[in-house]
Amino acid sequence: VQLQASGGGLVQPGGSLILSCVASGNIFRINDMGWYRQAPGKQRELVATITSGGRTRYIDSVKDRFTISRDNAKNTMYLHMNSLKPEDAAVYYCNADIVTMSLDQLHEFNSWGQGTLVTVSS
Repeated sequence: VQLQASGGGLVQPGGSLILSCVASGNIFRINDMGWYRQAPGKQRELVATITSGGRTRYIDSVKDRFTISRDNAKNTMYLHMNSLKPEDAAVYYCNADIVTMSLDQLHEFNSWGQGTLVTVSS
């Protein structure tokens, strides 16, 4: 099972980006998913999460600017980022609790994507 994040890039302050995270492989179900970010010299922090039922949570600094969503049929999660600020610049990672089936048994494990770089600069 693999998570592939994409959509990062260079954007001016006030601009927008859409990040995507696609899960592939032998997937039975995906439970909670989330976006994290890590800026240079800082610890990785949780940005937003979404349950399989669509319940969302955000850190205060991105509320009303970022929107997390998912398409369960496509095993894909998105992060719509608007009104970007220089302090949003970071490598963004996707994370998911993935359930696989093997020999009629379910196995759940946590998986990370490889990260996509978001740069906010004029």
